[in-house]
Amino acid sequence: MQQPRPIAMTDDDLVAAFPHQLANDVRAVLAVMPQALIAPVSPFSVYVGNEAVAIPYRIYQSEPPVDVVRSLTGVQQAILHCLYSRHSDGLVRQRHLEQIAGSDEPWVVPFVVQLAGEYVLEILESIQHGLSDLTSKRSVHRLAYGDFIARNPGFFARTERRVVSYWSCYYRWNFPVFGTYPGCHLLELLRAAAIDRTGRPWHRHTPAG
Repeated sequence: MQQPRPIAMTDDDLVAAFPHQLANDVRAVLAVMPQALIAPVSPFSVYVGNEAVAIPYRIYQSEPPVDVVRSLTGVQQAILHCLYSRHSDGLVRQRHLEQIAGSDEPWVVPFVVQLAGEYVLEILESIQHGLSDLTSKRSVHRLAYGDFIARNPGFFARTERRVVSYWSCYYRWNFPVFGTYPGCHLLELLRAAAIDRTGRPWHRHTPAG
């Protein structure tokens, strides 16, 4: 079956992927990107703090030149990497993810968690590398991710189910037990962060590790 063609998205639509205080920075980033083309699929909506954001499922435009990216501020570069972490090409997603996985900015968190629920094993490994301190209860990452999951339990539940689904479809032969799959280890750390944040047990939507 033929895949639906990407559609154009307005700058306002992409500005909505970030908290309102970043609007000017997002527009500066969009000014150096080719026209935004996105998948004809509804964005995923989550809360960053108390603010709702709507993040595109996929984007398709080419990347700006390296020297143009370097001309942006640090915050603007992080915004650009967030947007390209939604790219249709898995290698592009991974390359930009690796630039933001170690960030403790709350608005970066949903982009990383969404990638945890996707099918590229190397991306899961990149997330775990970037969040290597997630095991520490005092780490900034553990606090940020725990807070995000506590505010978005339905989103995290969908992410858990997606991880299980992709494991079953693509990786079960290499990892016969779900507990040995890298995605399971990552989910356990994220779930533990949510438990720390809320002080209560967190319902599991995966096989026991």
